[in-house]
Amino acid sequence: MTYPTILSASIFLLIVFAVERLCRRWGVPSVIVLVASGLLARPILDSLGVTLGWAGTLVPIIGTIGLVLIVLEGALDIELRRQRLRLIGATFMLATAGYLICVLVFAGVGRLVLGLGAVQAVLLATSVAVISSAVAIPGSTFLPPKARELIVYESSMSDIIGVLVFFSLLHSDGSVQGAVLALLGGGILSLLLSVLCALALMVLLLRVAGPIRFVPLLAGLFALYATGELLHLSPLIMVLFLGLLLNKPSLVTRFRPIRAWVSDDYESTLSEFRTLVVELTFVVRGFFFVLLGYWTDLSDLASPSAWIAAALVLAVVYGSRLLLLRVIVGAAAARPLMWIAPRGLITVLLFLHVREAFSLPSYLNGSVMLVVLISSALILVASFQVGRRQTVRPPGQVRSLPSPADQAPPTAGAEVIRESGERA
Repeated sequence: MTYPTILSASIFLLIVFAVERLCRRWGVPSVIVLVASGLLARPILDSLGVTLGWAGTLVPIIGTIGLVLIVLEGALDIELRRQRLRLIGATFMLATAGYLICVLVFAGVGRLVLGLGAVQAVLLATSVAVISSAVAIPGSTFLPPKARELIVYESSMSDIIGVLVFFSLLHSDGSVQGAVLALLGGGILSLLLSVLCALALMVLLLRVAGPIRFVPLLAGLFALYATGELLHLSPLIMVLFLGLLLNKPSLVTRFRPIRAWVSDDYESTLSEFRTLVVELTFVVRGFFFVLLGYWTDLSDLASPSAWIAAALVLAVVYGSRLLLLRVIVGAAAARPLMWIAPRGLITVLLFLHVREAFSLPSYLNGSVMLVVLISSALILVASFQVGRRQTVRPPGQVRSLPSPADQAPPTAGAEVIRESGERA
């Protein structure tokens, strides 16, 4: 079994690499092709008498590893400057408001239709209320830098908000008062510990000499993440802080003891680390989405109830997102960005926790997968709109998105993404 396994894993990675390259060239979100490949592989393997019984066990493990790597990769791409404070404020408002609207609507439906309790309804609603950074960040590469920064910030914040609320509720006593206390206490503690852990990991990278530096850093990161989850905290904040600190060490090197630790070759070291993170993320994402497709039961996708529930979720998600984007970033900028609100890796992970905590109708398994696939596919609409503005409209004739001077008055976030229809 040794050599056939090695051969199968190698061929699998080569196929995933080819799929990623072709999808990027054609502008198709690779998650759709990868999940579809897993869906098609299951009946083929079943007809051959091959069953991958370990797929259900590996999906949440690989998904968690992928979530950490993708948030870290996104944070390493962010250039943190004082000029970005308005962007941070706008994306925090957007992520929070979008989450709250979706949770209120979905939780209300869960109570009325499924007869769930208040806490159970919010837990289920949270799983589909958060934007998946695992899909949004790699799926936004066609956007110009400023617009992509907005997606990176928004999706990362949405993940963090969703995870923090979800696990505070999951591990509370079931009462509203207990959930609020757990959320406030866990949030403050998560923030403080995340800053300290991120600083410690950054010092580890700066102080460890020799050819082996990145493996201890990643091992420490995953160990701290797992510890935070076991303590019911939100360790994704730590991952985000670590990426920001590594990308802008001047945030801490202004202090004299740390200043001398940053050597002249730090930029090359950071470039090597970023390359490693990108490579690992590619491998983990490929395995996760293909195994997720294999693990999904096709009969769940065929249920009419699954399609009705998925349609409701998508209508609320994109309807509320369009309204919020119009208010926060302006009407013109809202058109392409409204379609980048995919559900994906984090949605699946949270839903698995919900399904373990209490029983749910089986058709909801299909609903979640339909939401993941359709919301990922809708990124193509944004890609088409941005590409059309670049190629169809003559240069200089009409701006793809108006500048703040063209709007009266400018919206809060318009200036930070006014290039959303232009390539940098």
